[in-house]
Amino acid sequence: MSLFKSGNPTLSEKRFKDTVLDDVVTHENAMTVKGTLQKFGFLFLMTMGTAFYSWKEAAEGGNVMPLIIGGAVGGLVIAIALMFKKEWSPYLAPLYALAEGLFVGAISAQYNYALADVAPNIIINAVGLTFGTAIAMYLLYSFRIIRATQKFKAIIITATAGIAIFYLITFILSFFGISIPFLHEGSALGIGFSVFVVAIAALNLILDFDMIEQGAELGAPKYMEWYGAFGLLVTIVWLYLEILRLLSKLSSRD
Repeated sequence: MSLFKSGNPTLSEKRFKDTVLDDVVTHENAMTVKGTLQKFGFLFLMTMGTAFYSWKEAAEGGNVMPLIIGGAVGGLVIAIALMFKKEWSPYLAPLYALAEGLFVGAISAQYNYALADVAPNIIINAVGLTFGTAIAMYLLYSFRIIRATQKFKAIIITATAGIAIFYLITFILSFFGISIPFLHEGSALGIGFSVFVVAIAALNLILDFDMIEQGAELGAPKYMEWYGAFGLLVTIVWLYLEILRLLSKLSSRD
């Protein structure tokens, strides 16, 4: 049985162990938790920078669809490349952050415009809840209130995979004009589903923190700090978007 796993496909036991086997690592060039969190802070600032740019473009009436599509597709391509070329993380992780910022900023602007009358503070609330949730998960993990046991990991990984498959199916169905109403509507079922997904996204942070800590203990090479920071950013962005979707559903019931 694996010693540790993450529901985030970018952070897995094999990815960290492979780097230990492939590279000769000394204490000076080994991955650390502190270094990973510092790099995550840098990536987050880059994400916020391009998010502000796309938000500004939307506020000025510009066409942000190219930013949404370009950010989403670009981020996906970079993420896939990083999963196979971890040693490129110091260069590709910042590019991913820039691409995700364009996507997140433009999407946020659209939510803000669409819900300006019923939920004028939806973006501020979503950002605040995302920060609060991430900090709470970090504290719960740090004080070992929530432990990343094998059973816990199995449940979260299975739930995350189920959500991913469900989203993929709904995406494919959309090409045939078939939609799943509760994904976007504020019904009791829709809100319940969003609460569930937000909870799973938040609990993935526990697995990510555990994976980064274990990677540092295994003595992964220094560039894996960038890779760990990238994986953490993936989860944070997912959490923010799901919270934003939940708040939009709640506001539609007012």
